[in-house]
Amino acid sequence: MLALAGCSAPIDGDGRPDPTFDRLGWENGHWYDDPVSVTAEDGLNESEREVVVARAMARIEHLRGKEFRESVPVEVISRAEYRERSGGGGGRDRFGDQIYEALLLVGEDTSTADDRGAALDSSVQGFYSPRRDEIVLVSDSATPTVDRATLVHELVHALQDQQLSLGTATETGDARRAQLGLIEGEANELQGMYADRCGRDWRCIDRPSRQGSGGGGGTTDLNVGLFLTIYAPYATGPEFVEAIRDRGGWAAVDDLYEQFPASTEQVIHPEAYPDESPESVTVADRSTDEWQRYDRDPPGDTAGEAAIYAMLWANGAIDVRGSAVYDYESRYSAGWAGDRIVPYRNGDRDGYVWTSRWDTVADAREFAQIYRLILESKASRRPGPNTYVLPESDEFGDAFRVRRDGRRVRIVNGPTVGALERIGGEA
Repeated sequence: MLALAGCSAPIDGDGRPDPTFDRLGWENGHWYDDPVSVTAEDGLNESEREVVVARAMARIEHLRGKEFRESVPVEVISRAEYRERSGGGGGRDRFGDQIYEALLLVGEDTSTADDRGAALDSSVQGFYSPRRDEIVLVSDSATPTVDRATLVHELVHALQDQQLSLGTATETGDARRAQLGLIEGEANELQGMYADRCGRDWRCIDRPSRQGSGGGGGTTDLNVGLFLTIYAPYATGPEFVEAIRDRGGWAAVDDLYEQFPASTEQVIHPEAYPDESPESVTVADRSTDEWQRYDRDPPGDTAGEAAIYAMLWANGAIDVRGSAVYDYESRYSAGWAGDRIVPYRNGDRDGYVWTSRWDTVADAREFAQIYRLILESKASRRPGPNTYVLPESDEFGDAFRVRRDGRRVRIVNGPTVGALERIGGEA
């Protein structure tokens, strides 16, 4: 789990005896409101880090009402070391590239894996490894330091792993983003609750000011649209968790781990959970023999409301600015009911069919219109009705056909106008 990102003088913590057995709000010899004596400016030595981590764990227990079952090791590394460990993007994935090309987020000459790697290299502040049961914090300072917010965020993931779940296998990218909306949403919610106590009820250790560079920055080549799809769970998840907690307290949040949200639509619009499930969308294979689908069952992937919003924003189709960008709400994406993108390949040539369904005919009409407007702004020619050809100089330099039938919108993409019929089976 990634973070795209101890403590008041206690009221009665001084001298309190340790409990005979482990208790909520106490970890490794430290109560949640105990004072600690550490020197943060030098980045915390190993013993100081253990104290800070133990008290942070106790405070999370106090806020969440759940017990850590075991201690969580914490390592601090530099940004440069993180980049070396992560190993960059990890090569091309033609299937995945086609999904994000359909969303007009990753062009033909770039790689989703490389763009994603660049985004994470610059933005990851830490992560929890379920396989190793440990936290790694990424520091941008010349002297590696512990960021309180990131530590708290990742400790929540460790608690989720020990007590709840870090998600289940999903068939689609949208379903995984929805699960992360809960997982990251709860971590961000508790991170915020923790911060609210600092300076009010608790004395917290501030992160020391940066001295020198630990290799941060490097965001000039960031694919902002792709980043929006990655960031969606962090941005929309906290309000979703808060809405569910308002319904039935933390017990209602616990229940979410037994029935995860099924779509980013449910996370963006908590009132849609759990009754408004995404519609199942199938894409009939009308292609000729030379165009083949990838060997996946079910074929293709689901973009979902959050990714469609990212597409619209990144391509200038919606005028949303400032912090409102991270609400992930627009009139053109809000009527989403379901979708399926199915990539095709023919040697080294690619294409896809993207079928989406919308809540109403009006919603489908609006989406078709806005997608056509995006294509019109890029197209070099219009060889026929609903057909657009983008120039080779454009990163999405292909042929497109967009058709609407009631609540359904069908987009066919291919390298040439002639290929559209051979892929999508329609003239």
